[in-house]
Amino acid sequence: MARISTHVLDIAKGAPAAGVNVELFFNGELVASAVTNPDGRTESPLLTADELPVGSYQLVFHAAAYFQTPGIAFLDAIPIRFGVSDPRGNYHVPLLLAPHGYSTYRGS
Repeated sequence: MARISTHVLDIAKGAPAAGVNVELFFNGELVASAVTNPDGRTESPLLTADELPVGSYQLVFHAAAYFQTPGIAFLDAIPIRFGVSDPRGNYHVPLLLAPHGYSTYRGS
C-alpha cells in the first residue's frame, strides 16, 4: 500500500507539535487535511492507495495558528512541494518547526 504521511516536531520545545493543521494538495486541489495529535502525527496517513498518482504534491503546515503568534507571524503557512515518482512508494515528509525557521526531509 502506497502512502503519504507526515509528522511535526517543535524543535524549540524539543517535543512533538500537537494541534498543527496540515493540508495535502495534488495538482492544486485539496485531497486531505488533518490535525496533528499529541505525538505530532496525523491519526492516519494523509493519503493511501494501491498506487498514488505520480506528480507534484504540496503539504501546507499552518504554523502561525500553532504558535498563536500575536500580530503578524514570521512563519504563517509553510508549503512543502515534493514529487511522487514511484506510485507504490511510501512518502513520509516530516517538518521540524521553530518560530523562526523550519526544515524537512524525506523520512521512512
